[in-house]
Amino acid sequence: MTTPVTLTNAKPAMNQLDLRKIIHIDMDAFYASVEQRDFPELRGKPLVVGGDPNGRGVVAAASYEVRQFGVRSAMSCYEARKRCPEVIFAPPRFDVYRAVSNEVRGIMHSLTPHVEPLSLDEAYLDVTGLTAHQGSATLMANWLRAQILEQTGLNASAGVSFNKMLAKIASDINKPNGTAVITPADADAFISTLPIERFHGIGKATAKRMHAMGISNGADLRRTPAALLVNEFGKRGQFYHDIAHGRDERAVKSERIHKSVGSETTFKDNLTDDNELKRQIYAQNADAFNQLCKKKLIAYTITLKIKYANFTQVTRSHTLSTAFDSAESAHFWIDKLFLDIPRALPIRLVGVTFSSLTSATELTPQLNLFE
Repeated sequence: MTTPVTLTNAKPAMNQLDLRKIIHIDMDAFYASVEQRDFPELRGKPLVVGGDPNGRGVVAAASYEVRQFGVRSAMSCYEARKRCPEVIFAPPRFDVYRAVSNEVRGIMHSLTPHVEPLSLDEAYLDVTGLTAHQGSATLMANWLRAQILEQTGLNASAGVSFNKMLAKIASDINKPNGTAVITPADADAFISTLPIERFHGIGKATAKRMHAMGISNGADLRRTPAALLVNEFGKRGQFYHDIAHGRDERAVKSERIHKSVGSETTFKDNLTDDNELKRQIYAQNADAFNQLCKKKLIAYTITLKIKYANFTQVTRSHTLSTAFDSAESAHFWIDKLFLDIPRALPIRLVGVTFSSLTSATELTPQLNLFE
């Protein structure tokens, strides 16, 4: 379903930034939907992905079936069971969620390199100037949703607008499994009636302070002088003033995709001694892992590369279900891979490469939910 937000008495905006085309893709009940996809017996059931309901577990994701009972993410699992005694709890499988997220990210990158991930289940795309799908950002958003469903079996919602704030708000309008569009001509009227709690960047505490100032919706916020907002909220006050007028100049910050990170060395003299070769391999492994840390990446696959004196080369790889957490944790697999490599000729080069990469910052906050 696609809903253009068409409103009367809207003023057309002429700012050059209004020519941008931004899509926000948000997977629907992501973790819970993955579990229901993989385990048919959970489909149609009230499901929570989270920790121990008898301890300090927290809801990481709630299926739409359990949301009708008021169960939401970040709620305690104990409270979730109180609200819905029939709820089913499933432990999180972050390795699976990461793999699905990478699939979705690949679909996005097949459309544009300008992708800014926010988490495992949502991202911004800047599709300004693209000619695919008749140049229509709405058609692009619907194509993305269709491809995600076809390739992963999961539903996603999309918001389309001329800036990040409005695109993110729009993606919530037709959830689940829908698309909504806010055009420059619609923006002023849409913002005027929008409760301040719906503005991205205004949290509960800020909303409470705004209500105390008599600000309850976008029209109220727009009427409030910028100086007053800055005096009350500091630098954020200017941001609140801007978004009330539909201004959000933040760019989609696309990240370079690292397919692999590695290190290799060519010896001055060819080596034949296994102990010396392993010492050199460990050194390359340490260097490669250090690069991972600097780039804030984690890896699931390690590859050992050997080049012989006659310039022929072989590689051996192994993939884990959990990420390598230190350079030393790779030594066991390096040893096994090394044993599997023929040793008929002297060796002139060794290298270690890590691949199957993802951002370390995507997973860390999620793990805190279950401490």
